[in-house]
Formats: sequence, C-alpha cells, structure tokens
Amino acid sequence: MSFGVSLQFSCICLKCADAPCQKSCPTNLDIKAFITSISNKNYYGAARAILSDNPLGLTCGMVCPTSDLCVGGCNLYASEEGPINIGGLQQFATEITSDQQLVFSSKCGELSNGVGPEAVRKVVGCSVFSRMGIPQVRNPELPPPEQMPESYHSKIALIGCGPASISCASFLARLGYDNITIFEKQKFVGGLSSSEIPQYRLPHEVVQFELDLMKDLGVKIMCEKGLGQDGMTLLSLKEGGYKAVFIGIGMCSCSWTLPRLRGSVIVLGAGDTAFDCATSALRCGAQRVYVVFRRGFTNIRAVPEEMELAKEEKCEFLPFLSPREVLLKEGRVHGMEFCRTEQTATGEWVEDQEQITRLKADFIISAFGSVLSDPKVKEAMAPIRLNRWGLPELNPESMQCSEPWVFAGGDVAGLANTTVESVNDGKQASWHIHRYLQAIHGQTVSGQPQLPRFYTPIDAVDISVQMCGIKFPNPFGLASAPPTTSATMIRRAFEQGWGFALTKTFSLDKEQLKTLKYKEFFMAPQAEMLSHMLVETGVEQQFQYCEENFAICQDLVTNVSPRIVRGTTSGPLYGPGQGAFLNIELISEKTAAYWCQSVTELKADFPHNIIISSIMCSYNKADWTELAKMAEASGADALELNLSCPHGMGERGMGLACGQDPELVRNICRWVRQAVKIPFFAKLTPNVTNIVDIAKAAHEGGADGVTATNTVSGLMGLKADGSPWPGIGRDKRTTYGGVSGNAIRPIALRAVSAIARALPGFPILATGGIDSAESGLQFLHAGASVLQVCSAVQNQDFTVIEDYCVGLKTLLYLKSIEELQDWDGQSPPTARHQKGKPVPKLEELVGKRLPNFGPYLQEKKMAIANYKQKLANQSDSTIPSSGLRINTPKKPVPTVQDVIARALKHIGAYQELNNQEQVQALIDEEMCINCGKCYMTCNDSGYQAITFDPETHLPVVQDSCTGCTLCLSVCPIIDCIRMVARTTPYVPKRGLPQAVMPVC
Repeated sequence: MSFGVSLQFSCICLKCADAPCQKSCPTNLDIKAFITSISNKNYYGAARAILSDNPLGLTCGMVCPTSDLCVGGCNLYASEEGPINIGGLQQFATEITSDQQLVFSSKCGELSNGVGPEAVRKVVGCSVFSRMGIPQVRNPELPPPEQMPESYHSKIALIGCGPASISCASFLARLGYDNITIFEKQKFVGGLSSSEIPQYRLPHEVVQFELDLMKDLGVKIMCEKGLGQDGMTLLSLKEGGYKAVFIGIGMCSCSWTLPRLRGSVIVLGAGDTAFDCATSALRCGAQRVYVVFRRGFTNIRAVPEEMELAKEEKCEFLPFLSPREVLLKEGRVHGMEFCRTEQTATGEWVEDQEQITRLKADFIISAFGSVLSDPKVKEAMAPIRLNRWGLPELNPESMQCSEPWVFAGGDVAGLANTTVESVNDGKQASWHIHRYLQAIHGQTVSGQPQLPRFYTPIDAVDISVQMCGIKFPNPFGLASAPPTTSATMIRRAFEQGWGFALTKTFSLDKEQLKTLKYKEFFMAPQAEMLSHMLVETGVEQQFQYCEENFAICQDLVTNVSPRIVRGTTSGPLYGPGQGAFLNIELISEKTAAYWCQSVTELKADFPHNIIISSIMCSYNKADWTELAKMAEASGADALELNLSCPHGMGERGMGLACGQDPELVRNICRWVRQAVKIPFFAKLTPNVTNIVDIAKAAHEGGADGVTATNTVSGLMGLKADGSPWPGIGRDKRTTYGGVSGNAIRPIALRAVSAIARALPGFPILATGGIDSAESGLQFLHAGASVLQVCSAVQNQDFTVIEDYCVGLKTLLYLKSIEELQDWDGQSPPTARHQKGKPVPKLEELVGKRLPNFGPYLQEKKMAIANYKQKLANQSDSTIPSSGLRINTPKKPVPTVQDVIARALKHIGAYQELNNQEQVQALIDEEMCINCGKCYMTCNDSGYQAITFDPETHLPVVQDSCTGCTLCLSVCPIIDCIRMVARTTPYVPKRGLPQAVMPVC
C-alpha cells in the first residue's frame, strides 16, 4: 500500500465511538488510534499504537484473516463504500518498499511464466518505523534494573521462538523482567512465521525486525535447543532455577528446505494453509495446482483474501471430493482417487462410493492440519497433564497448566487457529506469569491485565514550553470554542492529556444596551420608541426602573439553532475529516460566576495544566476592569481578551466591534493591564486590512501576547432555492458566520508569521487549522509559542491529543538523526513504485517507455518479471544488511523553544525572491498512470509546456516549462512529478517584441 492510498483509507475511517473493529481483534488493538496517526502522517505514533497491543503487529498486518476479525466488525460494512482495509493500513504503518531492493529469490519469486498478479510479491523493503532506526526501551516509569525487586530477576524460560513466545517475552520484558530466555529447537527463529508462511506473504526481514525489538529489552534466544533435545525437560528447567516456563511450540514437523516441484500438484484442504500451499507450489515449479476439499465453496474455512489470491494465480478448485487412495506408478505418485461427498437433509456429510473421480498428479500435499506427534516432546512435558488430544490441559483465561509454574499458548495450547490468536495467548499468559512470580514473592497483583506500552527514546522527548513565565506541559490546548462549552468538558480534556484550555468566552451577566433619563423616556412617544428599540436589537428585552434612569438591558446569551455546519471547501465529503466548519454560535450561555467557580475547581484538580479565561466586554473600562479582576481572582493562569468574534457579538458593541480599531484595542489592553497582574493575550480577528497593526496596538497597550486568529467571516453556501444553510426559523434567515478549520490555515499561518516578523519574541497563541503534529509544527516554525485546537476535535474527539504529542516528539527527535535529513518530517523519500511496489526504470530494460494500459501494460509486466527472475538467478534468498539497525542521534534533540520562528528567515517581500534560479517539472514515467491531468491543466490553465502522446498517453515536459508547479499540484500520484533545477536559461515569452527606445 502506497502513501497516497494509505492516507485516503485512513481519512475514510470514521474512528467510531464503539470501535467494533477493536473489539473484533484478539489482541484488542487500538485500531482507531493507529489509523488516526496514519491520517495525520504520524507513522511512529501508528507503529507505537500497534506494537503496544501487539508486538507482532507487522506480521499480523500481513497474514491476519482481517475479513473475519477487525474488518468484519467495521461499521462501514453498512455503507456503499465498504469496510476499511485495516490489515493494509496496519502493514503500512510499519512497512514501505524500497526501490533499492528488487531482489526476488527463486524460492519466492513471481510465477514461472513471469507474469504474476499485483498481490503476489515479496516485500523487500524496511518499515517506516524500522527505517527510523529507533530501538525499543524499558518502560521509563520503571526503576533502573539494579533497583528492581528480586522477583523481577527471576529466571523465565520460553520454549519455541514462535509468535506466542515472542509476544509473551516482549510483555514480560516490558514489565521489567530481565532474565528471560527463549529456547528454539531449529537453527532459525520465528517459528511457523518463518517455516510455514511463504516469504511472498511474510518476508523474513519482518520477522527479524520484530525479534530485534524484543531483543532490545534484553531477551535472550538459544537456538538448536528444545524440549526433548539434549535432555531438556520441564523438570530439568525447574532444577536449573527457572521459576516459570511458557510452552509456545508449534506442532508442525515440516522441512525447512523448499521442494522443487513439477507437473501437477494436488493440495488437500480448504483452510488458509491449503491455499498458501497452492500458491507456493506454483512458485516451486508446479505447472498446475488443484485445491481439493470435501465440502462446498460456502464451507471454505480460509479467509476470502487467501482464496482470491489462489484464484488469481489460476489454481483449480475441486469441491465435494474426499480422498480415497493415492495412486502409484513405478513407486512414484501418479495420481489420487476421490469419491463424491454430499450433505444429507440432517446436515451430515456422507461419501458416495459409487461416484469415483481420479486425478493425475506428480505431487500431493496434505493441508488438513497437524498434531503433536513427537513422543520425546510429550515425555519432556511431564509432569503436566495432557488432554485426550495429547495437548496440555490449561486454564483458557490464564493459560496456566496443571503445574502452576507452567504456562502454554499458540499451537500447542489447542486454542489458537491464527497468528494473531497465538500472539494474544502469549500476551494473556505474560500477565498471569507476572502474577504468579509476584505471588511467590509475597506480592499481590490485580487479575485485570495492565500491560505496559511500547516505548522508545522518542517518548522521553520533552515538549513542554515556557511562555510569559507559565510552563505549559505541552503546546496543545483547546481554543475558546464548542469543545470548552463546560467545565466538565475541560476536565475530560485534561484527563486525556491536553496541556491547556481556554474557557468558552464569557461576559458580565448583563450588558446594558441603552440608558435614557427617566423624564426623557416618558416625554417621548413611548410605544413607538420601545418598538423601534426592540426591532433594532432583535432580542428579548426586560425593563429596569429606578428613580433616575430607565435602562433597557439584554438577557444572557441565548444561541440560535442550527448554528454549526460542515464546510463546503472539501467538496461532497461527509463524515469526519471536514476541511472547514461554519458557526454562528455566540459566546458562552453560562454566567461569569459559573466560569469563575469552574476555573477555581479545575485548578485545584489539575494544578499543572494551564487554564486561560476568555472574557469579552463592550468598549467600557469599568466592565473590562470588573471582569478581568473577577477572572484573575478565580485562579486563572492567564486571560484572553476576545476582541474578534465575527458574528452576533459585534452587533452588541463587543468582539469584532472592538477588535478592528487599533485605538480601541490599545485602550482595552491598557485597562486590563492596570486591572490585573497575570498575563493576558488579545485575540485578534483576521477580518481586518492589516492584522499586524492590531497586534502592535495590543503590544503597545501592555498585552503579554496575542492569539492569531479567530474565525474568518463568511457565508458557507446557498441551496438551489436560494435559502441559506444554516437557515434559522420559518423564514430561513441567516447571517455571516465564522469559518474555521483547515480552510483558514493559510490565513492563520500568514497572520502568525507576519506578527512574529513585526514583533520578534512577542508570544503568539496560534489557532486556525491545526489538526496534527505536522501542522502544529508549521505554526511553531512560523513564530507561535503554543497552539489552540477546535475543528480537529469537532471532527473526532479529545483523544487526538495523544497523537499530537507523540507526533511532535517524533518530529523533534528525528531532527537529531543525520541519516534522516532527507526525510520530510516522518515521511521518507518516495521510492519509484507502481501500486506500492518498487519498479525499475523500464527504458533501461527494454529501450523504450511503456504506459500502464492495454497491451503496453502486459509488455511492461513481462519485462519487469524477466528482470526480477534475472536478479533471482544471480542472488540467494538473503538480502544483505544495509548497516546498523539503530540510528543514534548525533546532536541534541531540539526543544519546542528551539523551533519557534525557525521559518521566518525564509519569509520576506516578493522583491527578495531570486528569479534567476528557476525550476521545471520532471515526470517519473514509471510512476505515471497516464491520466493526462498534468497536460490538461498546463494546456488550459498554464503555459502549454506539456505534450500528450495520443497513442501511449505519455506526457512529456517541454523546455518551455516555466516551473509554475501547477502540474505537480493536480497530479494524483505523490511525487510522480518533481520540480528540479533548470539546466537552460529561462527566457520569458513576452508576446510582442519589446519596443526599441527612440534615440534622441
């Protein structure tokens, strides 16, 4: 799966509240979290979420029967789009192919005729995460190893180095145990992942990668040593000082050496293994493969993906046949005799001996399953009790055998049918081994598993930031908006990990609109005057009578509905991932007293989180003074002066009405500065000619910083009948609302960078389209100190904060690794590929360019297959290591403070740009899908610099290319078009020759 496809799939995911996909996964993988991270291009965060729940997450992403598990539970099954390809995303989170490694061994290469389907391949690249070169480390919350209690130094043995044992050992090591040994009877490790699953489905590099992560925690592996070998038994291990033993052996006694096949092959069975055998037989030389099974197609146990792969590779399926006899000729297999099976009315399957079928075959493969048949292994498992199938008797909850110090999982436990279930057996057993070991040392451990997460040095990166004397735990906070409607919501946000929050903007409980002298009121035509004022304000009024004055006061804020609607900037996109929202929501409907009390309570419960009170008044010194002092007394860390609400409040003389005039902003800031000692920030509106002038006025007025920016005033859309959306009441009235989200990010970035350039060092709280760690880093580079988020939470929920924090830590950490300097954040350079597979340059192979359709595509496939076969014949199955697995930082990891304003040196006036260093487009023909979008946009919207071959559909960039980059902007394939330095002088086309200046 390529970067583009993975991002599309991850954006389609609904990130459901109930997440049935997670409940359908045996390891309870946090699928919503890792897909969220992929959609935000936080690939380490995705790998971390996967490996925390499943130490063999990459293996399971490749071989899991996802259609029966997580994908089968996807809520999108009920939609026309269908479910998310979760297995593909899980694989992508840790795997990316490399165009440097096109080595296909003869044992697992393409089909013998050279033309294999897209799905049939050997993945020979490294994972995105593994290419980062980051090792796994112990849980940072644990004491150093030498300070751990004696119980954590207990000797633990795991027998068999397969998925169950690797999982169990990984979790035990994460818990803090430091004397763990895995015994493997073979010369190779990985268990059935290495010996039974074909390499084109699960490359050895993947297995080795997961083993390396386990060994990072100090787990030892001893090969050629297993149960029943050299006197090793459960009792001998106990006598050797091992306090707990986990049995994770497989039941297959297959040969490691692949056979050379020929002619016809019959595969017996209808499970995943049977179809693996069928497709592998083709790779081992078989010309024809029959998959024969006793029942019909509706009874096939294999997942649909396996069956489809075998079907694509032209395997023959023969249902309703039961094997009777192997036919021999001159002592060799010649064929097999079958009888017909039928299902009776009672559902029982019977054999009809009168219907006989014979098939010629050179080889027969039985894939009906296996049993534990080695008597030496059974003897070595004494004294545990075995059941009637010769497998250990165990508790399926704790995986504990009849002997309390012995546990089992995987194949030998008889409960797991898939790799992921074996992984879960090991995961489950690890906690109960932990409980057992602690119990024998007098400690009590909860029966509810609380297993540690996956940790690396990235997780130790400090992303706290100091601003105006306040220490923010992290730079991500909630803006004064719907996500902070109540104190309860802010409380939940802090529990999730948000560093700070602004209250929903509140004001004094009454705002006086009009005051008249008592005598003036009664001398006027009262009825007409009152009617005029009611119509003018358009809100419910109440009258207050006193001896001297008659005042008309407005009630507390009452919102209209509907008032928050999806944007139209992303086209017909429904569900999460909206690029914009429009709202006509006013400030908080709750009283100032409520918010002041709430701030006090929140600060008492969350002393390390920052709370900023957002306040608003009209242009009235007494009101600003009173409200600011009230908010300060409540215990708020800082204040935000909302001078920018673009709708509703401006009509009341508040918000935008104050924020568009530098003089009013300057005076309000002076009033507040005189009233309080805590820091305060003026929230600016983008709905002005020059936001820098407003920021300077706030600075001159004594503000400690500014928030840039509030929403952009807009009208989101009109229906076909001319009515607006949102439309209020029977008359479908509307007003100009505030546009937020990614659509206003360029406006907000421009505002932040312009203010930072004009007022160096002046703190800026950025808001407007921050929806990931990557976009947050852009604002930090532009000059912001901390980041406010709203629309991203509206698209999902408060849980996005973990992705943001982990993503920012990763981006900072990767800056310290010299080997990754050519990466763009967490994205490695895009390798040349087709459908996610690396491809060579065709022109070098066949001497001409080939497009991707019709007969050209077949010729292209054949050329690539021949090239791979040639490489396979010249190499063995071992891919040489590219060097050390771990990249060590060569310089200090930058802090958040270090990256603030880093981009400002690149931003300036147009006249400072160099028009001598020109670029032009370069199209990668191997990645091009021949859609012609680059040609179309260049022809009708650009400079007619791209030609389009009507026969081959190959675009060609001419030397007249001006480097405008429009073609790259509309190309659907990431990095198919790159802008490269121009090698010839750029001469603009002036249209008409320049006039010759007259000579006087």
